[in-house]
Amino acid sequence: MDYSGNKGFRLLNIYERLNKGERVNKEQLAIEFGVSAKSIQRDIDDLRAYITETHFCEDEIAIKYYKSENCYYLVRLEREWLTNEEALAVCKILLESRAFCKDELSRLIEKLIMQIAPEDRKTAEEIIRSEYFNYVPLQHGRELLTPIWELSQHIVRHNMIEFDYARQDGKKSHKVMKPVSILFSEFYFYCLVFDGEDKTDYPIIYRIDRMSNVRSTGEKFEEPYAKKFKDGEFRKRIQFMYSGELRRVTFEYTGVLEAMLDKVPTAKVISEKDGVYTITAESYGDGILMWLGAQGEKVKNIR
Repeated sequence: MDYSGNKGFRLLNIYERLNKGERVNKEQLAIEFGVSAKSIQRDIDDLRAYITETHFCEDEIAIKYYKSENCYYLVRLEREWLTNEEALAVCKILLESRAFCKDELSRLIEKLIMQIAPEDRKTAEEIIRSEYFNYVPLQHGRELLTPIWELSQHIVRHNMIEFDYARQDGKKSHKVMKPVSILFSEFYFYCLVFDGEDKTDYPIIYRIDRMSNVRSTGEKFEEPYAKKFKDGEFRKRIQFMYSGELRRVTFEYTGVLEAMLDKVPTAKVISEKDGVYTITAESYGDGILMWLGAQGEKVKNIR
């Protein structure tokens, strides 16, 4: 293709490179596209004019000239572009979560690394290389990004859904439910639903990787039903994703108080005497009892 007469292609190509964080050299571009350096300069000026017209101020996004390297690069306001520290932190969280199969993780990590300044990408890649190389995905091996997005659409639109569900023991069943939220905990993504026939007053929890053939029934559930559920409030009252009736428990605790309060957000200290804390907490189902039982001698007198 004769790029010398195809200015539109040059503009798109240069802007795409800048958006990826590349630093472009005017003389090198001129050779690559078979045009003069003045033509490339006019292209950059046109891109600057476009950016000025589509953004409120130059502080949001701008094409800058890096004199010491004789090249141009794109500068973005932090609110539009992750900082090096933010991108690296998210990479570490993704790797530790083990939530995604290797293909999805690779795509996510690659995009996050592209958010880091070009001169610092190698450093970031070195920091996560070993952890990424030794990443062990979960056994189910399912891609989850699309199912999570599709379930989110059903939640926002208040669609009644039906799906097939496979339990850990392999037993399969067909469900009709009212989806209200998606949560992540301990490696897995979960969909929280209310029974389609209103048999229970509390949410039921299903692992998304075990759900299949999810589709809308064509029915809607009422707005007030969705409004009465608040993700954050429920999240504070659930342990190990075990659902059930809301209960209040009281117990004595002699372990590290900070760890207890972090693990059980609804926990409140009623009293303290000689290093023994009397604590009360709200929780759905038996999950909290399982966790308390696992604390051994640090927990006593559960009631």
